[in-house]
Amino acid sequence: MAIHRLTLAGACAALLAGCASSSHVLVGQARPPISPDQVQIYLQPPAHFEQIATLDASSGSFASDQAKTDKAIAKLKAEAAKLGANGVLLQGVAKQQSGSIGLGLGSASYGPGSAVGGSAAGAGGLYVKDAKGLAIYVPPEPAH
Repeated sequence: MAIHRLTLAGACAALLAGCASSSHVLVGQARPPISPDQVQIYLQPPAHFEQIATLDASSGSFASDQAKTDKAIAKLKAEAAKLGANGVLLQGVAKQQSGSIGLGLGSASYGPGSAVGGSAAGAGGLYVKDAKGLAIYVPPEPAH
């Protein structure tokens, strides 16, 4: 019975740690939503742009570092697209510990005149990638 509770508790912790999230704070005028595929990531500010919102996004815990980064940036793009921003000025990506998980097992046996016992335990951190950016609208270049 105790092992089932331990397994259930571990599964619940793993599910919560694997959650991904995103949010925004408007600092300008939102536009009609667009497809996330139309959102460009900028590492340097373009020549002309309008600020729409600050963005925060977090990846889930169970993937490689690169996959976590990709997921956090995809969430930034999706959040920006909801606001009609066609660009995200990336302000940073950082690795953050979101929790930890541990497991311990023990066993013992005894008989007439002897006793034997043993145990094993392990623990590890759960990490996510947090990304920050600025949702922007970049006007199209004028035709020449």
